[in-house]
Amino acid sequence: MASNCAPSLRAGPFEAIPGLSDMVQRGYVVTATDYPGLGTSMVHPYLIGESEGRAVLDSVRAAAGLTGAHPSRRFVVWGHSQGGQAAIYAGILARSYAPELKLAGVAAAAPATDLVTLLRDDFATRGGKSITAMALWSWARVFSAPIEGVVVPGAMATVDRLAEECTGSVFGVLEHLVSERPLQQTFLTIPDITVVEPWRSLIERNSAAPLPEDIPAFLAQGTTDQVVRPSVTQAYMSALCRNGTAVKMLVIPEVGHAFIAHRSASQAMDWMADRLTGKPAPSDCRS
Repeated sequence: MASNCAPSLRAGPFEAIPGLSDMVQRGYVVTATDYPGLGTSMVHPYLIGESEGRAVLDSVRAAAGLTGAHPSRRFVVWGHSQGGQAAIYAGILARSYAPELKLAGVAAAAPATDLVTLLRDDFATRGGKSITAMALWSWARVFSAPIEGVVVPGAMATVDRLAEECTGSVFGVLEHLVSERPLQQTFLTIPDITVVEPWRSLIERNSAAPLPEDIPAFLAQGTTDQVVRPSVTQAYMSALCRNGTAVKMLVIPEVGHAFIAHRSASQAMDWMADRLTGKPAPSDCRS
C-alpha cells in the first residue's frame, strides 16, 4: 500500500491489465487508475469501495482530455480482486457520480464483494492475514478506527511493514510471506474482527450492494481460489439475479486467485465488446 506501489510505477504496468492488447486491437480507449494514495504521500484507502469506484470513473472522465482519443460516453469497466471491487463500485456509483457517462456493463474476476466473509474465512490463511492486516492499517488512518485495541502490540511492527510492501508482483507476494510470518501465531486480540465495532460497520459498508438492475454483469471465478472463495462470487451473482441484473457467470476449474483474470480475459473482452455495440446481455440467472 506504499506510495511506490502505484500500478503506473510498476516495471511492466501494461502487463498487469489482463486483455489489454485485445482491447487496443479493437480500437478501445483504455484507462486505469492508480487509486487514491498510491504514487502520492496520502494513505491508500485499501478495500474502500466508494473511493475505488470514484477513482475508476475519474479515469474514464480523464480520457476526454487525451489528444486525438475522442472517446464516446459509452464505456465498460473490468477488474480483478480489489480491482473487481472497484469495477462493481464504479457500476454502483456511475449514475450519481458521473451522470454524463453511459455505463454499458461491469466485468469482474474474483471480485472482493462480501468483505465480512473475506476477512473472516480467509483469516486462517497466510494471505488472509495479510489482507486483514492491510485493511486494518488503512482503515485506522482513513476512518480513525482504533487499531491498537484489536491488534496485539507485539504484532504492530509487522503490520506496519506489510503496509509498506507491494503485492502486484511475485516478488511482492514473497515479501509479504516473509513479513507475515510473525502474524501466524499472534496478531489480533479478538477471534473475529467482523463482529466488533467500529470494524463491523466499516466492513459491511464496504461490502458491495447489487448493481443497478439495468447494468449487466460478467463474473469470472476459479474453483480453487482460496482468497475470494467461489461461494462468495456465487452469492453475489445470486444477489444480482434477485435484483433483476443480467449476469454472465464464467467458472473455470482448477484456477486460483492469481490467474483467474488472465484465464477469463478473452471471454470478458468478447462480452464487453457486445455491450459496447448494444447487443442484449445474456444471463445465466434462473428464471
